[in-house]
Formats: sequence, structure tokens, C-alpha cells
Amino acid sequence: MKQSSRNAQTPPASLPVTSQLATLRDWLAFAEDAYARAGLALGQIATNAHDEALYLLLRTLDWPLDSDASVLDKRIAPAQRTALRAMLRRRVIERVPAAYITREAFLGGNRYYVDERVLIPRSYFLELIPAQLDCWLPQNGKNTKRVVDVCTGSGCLAIELAHHFSKARVDAIDLSADALDVAKINVREHRLSRRVKLYRSDVFDAVPAPKSPAEKYDVILSNPPYEPSRICDDLPVEFQKEPRLALDGGRDGLDIIRKLLAQARDRLAPHGIVVIEVGGLRRAMERAFGALCLHWLHTEDGSDCVCLVQAKHLLDSKAPNF
Repeated sequence: MKQSSRNAQTPPASLPVTSQLATLRDWLAFAEDAYARAGLALGQIATNAHDEALYLLLRTLDWPLDSDASVLDKRIAPAQRTALRAMLRRRVIERVPAAYITREAFLGGNRYYVDERVLIPRSYFLELIPAQLDCWLPQNGKNTKRVVDVCTGSGCLAIELAHHFSKARVDAIDLSADALDVAKINVREHRLSRRVKLYRSDVFDAVPAPKSPAEKYDVILSNPPYEPSRICDDLPVEFQKEPRLALDGGRDGLDIIRKLLAQARDRLAPHGIVVIEVGGLRRAMERAFGALCLHWLHTEDGSDCVCLVQAKHLLDSKAPNF
């Protein structure tokens, strides 16, 4: 999960009058002002109020997201005004995340179904999977055959992996049965049911052990719960509406990561890699797992919060037990 800024303001009890709002431009200005006055938290689908509000307005009106600027001067009919006001009440007053209102989220050009059962998709892996993983794999990743997404949630990263590694079988693991129901919807919509297999499991506990070296994973990828519990207690309202199971990494944030790295030893191919998004835990990771020669992948925003571990270091007998 990408980090977000906190909101310090209390939302109003009701929205101001909207009967004077005639065009989409008027509604957009109104929405941006309402966002600011309420101090809404952003970062789940957009990083600024203008983009998120425009997205919600267009979706509510069922107008194309790629509409040109002329759409801002279109008149809003009375029934549409009622729908827009109801949507903004949910977002501004009830603090419902935008993606839960529209039941969708996007990674790159791919659309995913989401609801309150899953974390809203957002991950640095969107930029890293196509740009940086291949060079760590034999033959530049061309013959990658076995991949797994641990803590898959909506299944979005498993699907991104399947799109990128076109010859690979992808396993997608999550402890939450509710999350896997959502993942099943997305796997089906992306027509990947034959290549992406879903497992309900606490990391690898309920996933069959590999019977041969050929069944081991070339890539183990995870965007696990990594927020320390104390931080989860103080997240903005919008982020607290997401499943805590998908956010809370325990006292120090490393509970799932420890288990993942320990179990990966028996699951990873000798040439394989483990890649984990860890948010603000870089120093904690270096303290706990420095013996694994962690490599930090560069991200466009400079956060560099995704670490890569090569099998040769994970399998090194000198590496500690976790």
C-alpha cells in the first residue's frame, strides 16, 4: 500500500445547497471546495481532489472518463443533480472511499472490480513489474513458468503478473475468503481462470508443497500487510474503511514478512527472486534481514520501498532463521 497523508478536519454534517449548480464545471468546483472543507484523505485512487472529484462526477453521470474539456459546460439535468448530490454525500459526509462508491479501481490500463472486502489496489508494482523484474531472471524473464502473489486481495497483482509473464502459471494467495471472492471476479473478467489459481491460506500454510524443483516459484511477490498496528489505529477514516487484515502487519509491521521469507526458502527456485513492498519499513527490514543482501528497487517517486531478495541469499545457510 502506498503511503497517504492524514486528514485533520472533521467533515460537515451536511452538504451546502446545490440547487444553483447548473453545469459539470459548477459541480466540480463545488466538489473540490467540499473536499477541502472536509479535509478528505486522498491517495486511494487519486492524489488530488480535482482528479478524484472529476472521476466520481463523470462516473455518476455515466459520461466517458476520457471526455474533452467541453464536457465541463454541459448542463446537468434535475435527476442527475440528485444523483451527484447523493454521491458527494457518501464521499464527503460518510467518508466512503471513491473506489467503493464506483466499485472499481485501475492499475495502468487495467480495470478491477473492488468493494469493501478488499484493499483498494495501489502499488509500486504497477511500475516495477514491467520495468525491473525481468533483468533479475534467467533469459530476461522470457521463460518464467511459476509465479505467486502472496496476500493477493483483489487479485490485481496476480493478474498483472499473468499479463506480464505470458507463459507463467500464477498462484494467488490470501487468508481472507471475502477477498478471494473478489479476486475470483477479477480473474474471470480478465479471462485468466486457466492460468491464475486462487488459494485461501495464511502465506503458504495451505498451499501444497512443490513435489519437484520444476514446481518451485521463479518469482514470489507480495504487497503484504505491513503497517504497524499503532499506525493502523490512527489512519484517516477512509483508510480505516479498508479491511484491517490487509493493512495491519503487527506490532512492528513485520509479522507477515517474517513468515513469508521463512516459508519462501522451500518454495523458491534456485534462480528465483522474492519481491516485497514494505512501505516505511526499510530501516526495520535492514535490521531484521540485512543478511539477505536486500536490494531496493528504484521507484519514480524516490520512495524505493520495494525490496528484492535473490534465492542464493535466502538459501544461504548463514542467513538467520526468522
